[in-house]
Amino acid sequence: MTTFGPVVVCLPTEDRGRAHAFYAGALGLDTIGPIAEDGLPEPLQFVVNDGLRLMLIPTGGFGWTIGDRTVAGPGVAEVQLSLAPATSAEVDELLAKAQAGGGSVVTPPQQQPWGYSGSFADPDGHLWMLVVEPS
Repeated sequence: MTTFGPVVVCLPTEDRGRAHAFYAGALGLDTIGPIAEDGLPEPLQFVVNDGLRLMLIPTGGFGWTIGDRTVAGPGVAEVQLSLAPATSAEVDELLAKAQAGGGSVVTPPQQQPWGYSGSFADPDGHLWMLVVEPS
């Protein structure tokens, strides 16, 4: 069986500083990696959990990693990432922090058949869903 290290989800960003402020400040994620001239880690990676990292790549650099494909423009969603906070209060808190940090609430928090959930977009428009599964 083949095994891999942490999964790294790579997303394009227009502004490294803004992305860092959002993910480190609003969501409280830790960064990893050597510090570049701009004072931020390069590459700009965040630890989501032991098995997942998030890497924000400047849009120009992201373009060369995807070959002849087109980078989706603002407002186009091809993927939604999900996180599982432990409680509905944490969902509410994270949505409020995301909005205060420059993101936007896309779906207000509410009880759904699959659990208590809400979603937000980061400053680059990438979608995140927060779900507490029913017990």
